[in-house]
Amino acid sequence: MMADKNFSRRTFFQTLAVALPAGTVALQNTAQAADLPQLDPSDPTAKALMYVHDAADVDTANPAAARFEVGQTCDNCAQIQGNDGDAWRPCGIFPGKVVAAAGWCSVWVAKA
Repeated sequence: MMADKNFSRRTFFQTLAVALPAGTVALQNTAQAADLPQLDPSDPTAKALMYVHDAADVDTANPAAARFEVGQTCDNCAQIQGNDGDAWRPCGIFPGKVVAAAGWCSVWVAKA
């Protein structure tokens, strides 16, 4: 009988571990980009991922930017959300913030 309770508890927490992040993403996606603050390039996460508001400002001397190629911007990254054409849009990498469509970070990946 005890094993059943432990299994149920384990199942509950496993489900919770999946449901909470999914719910957070769903709530963030419902927020309007205009309601979210712009990502500050001096934010610790932004700095760690080399985020810049303008891809022309990428520090190509930094090894973390080795994958950067001219033409890569947040606008053509698979991580960006929101409406095409908006100058500032939510990003899956920086929850609760908007990034510049003209920006770039080291997590950039081409849209499929």
